[in-house]
Amino acid sequence: MTTEVRSLREFKMPDVGEGLTEAEILSWYVKPGDTVTDGQVVCEVETAKAAVELPIPFNGVVEKLHFPEGATVDVGTVIISVAVAGEAGAAAPAAPAEAPAAQAPAPAPASAPAPAEEAEPERREVLVGYGPRTGTAQRRARRTTTTKVVAATPAPAAAAAPVVAPAPAAPAPVAEGPGGERPLAKPPVRKLAKDLGVDLRAVTATGRDGVITREDVHAHAAAQAAPAAPPVQAVQAAPAAEVAGTAVAAPAAQLPVPAAGDVRVPIKGVRKATAQAMVASAFTAPHVTEFVQVDVTRTMKFVRRLKESGELGRDVRVSPLLIVAKALLTAIKRHPEINAQWDEAAQEIVLKGQVNLGIAAATPRGLIVPNIKDAGSRTLAGLATSLGELVETARQGKTSPADMQGGTVTITNVGVFGVDTGTPILNPGEAAILAFGAVRELPWVHKGKVVPRQVTTLALSFDHRLVDGELGSKVLADVAALLERPKRLITWG
Repeated sequence: MTTEVRSLREFKMPDVGEGLTEAEILSWYVKPGDTVTDGQVVCEVETAKAAVELPIPFNGVVEKLHFPEGATVDVGTVIISVAVAGEAGAAAPAAPAEAPAAQAPAPAPASAPAPAEEAEPERREVLVGYGPRTGTAQRRARRTTTTKVVAATPAPAAAAAPVVAPAPAAPAPVAEGPGGERPLAKPPVRKLAKDLGVDLRAVTATGRDGVITREDVHAHAAAQAAPAAPPVQAVQAAPAAEVAGTAVAAPAAQLPVPAAGDVRVPIKGVRKATAQAMVASAFTAPHVTEFVQVDVTRTMKFVRRLKESGELGRDVRVSPLLIVAKALLTAIKRHPEINAQWDEAAQEIVLKGQVNLGIAAATPRGLIVPNIKDAGSRTLAGLATSLGELVETARQGKTSPADMQGGTVTITNVGVFGVDTGTPILNPGEAAILAFGAVRELPWVHKGKVVPRQVTTLALSFDHRLVDGELGSKVLADVAALLERPKRLITWG
């Protein structure tokens, strides 16, 4: 008769983005004592590229969560231990020192040969770019997410460390949700609550099916702040973040700002990667930026006709950005040399076979640039559908690392913020980036008369190692000509 024993299996932080070294745990979806099954999502983590949900590759009962939400963990570090069932005599992973002695298998008789190999190989955590780690990761000191406030008044020498906003000496315990369940809230709402110092278990949910909304978190934070009038005040963030000209998700998390003094915000995840990439791009690629003002009155009429006719599809979103994207792709088809990359090691220019069109997107987690693969081969309807899908995944915070890799040319839509133009910085590894400014009604010479016309400003930045002034000027001039007379999209395409 076989006897079922329980052994611990460990799930390590995988590399979910091709070579990344760490990730922040945004949300745990399980707790100790919960039963998990093969393929069940147990947590959501944020890397320098995206937020990703992690499925666990075996069945069992959660024994321990090794890190809390908000912790930054090295790839290869154990994040969760699960007690799994097995048969007696099977070789099990070595149990931790603190595990009960009853869990250890009985010693084999002297005559029995020692097991020459392990039991059936463990299923590996196979995710994007993940492979077995050869070394044992060193656990680093846990990072705190406490906001450090630098006081305006100089502190004594013995207290030179940054002053942290005081918390109540003995906060009353907060009850969990009904039946001890974890409060229901989406990851962006959990991030907002963490930034505002709000315990979700104390928030009254008004969303459907008991889901806590952003408004619930703000209301709870305001109720906490009103009676005590603490020294920390909330400053309203900018309006909803924008992706491809469409409001997405919700504004970036509000930051607590002291009444007097400075606030320090840890830079990590997407924001940290963006900062590093932009510095590397600015000081590696010699940037040149050219500008042109364009009469886009006909383009705006064309967009209205497409919306009203529904010929691209009833559920397809049509916007001026769609026509700008199609115009840029058409210009690249006429001048394919601009769709290139610089190979520093080989000292070669690599002409890319397809255009992967990136769309710079401002999200609550920071700037990301997902791209549409082989965008140059798509029809206007196909391009519209792809843009809509890009917007939707960004709105949900589900943009995958694969969607942000391999871009060749990018568009940044600064016009949605009311900005006329700018000097955009190249996305690392790309040859060009086009900034699309706000469309405004301006006096314009049209058919020999000064009349009001809808005008925008385009700015094209390019890598002067790859693109000389003539090529950059031709591409920008073609984009402008196509937007001035969108019928050329048919004859030039």
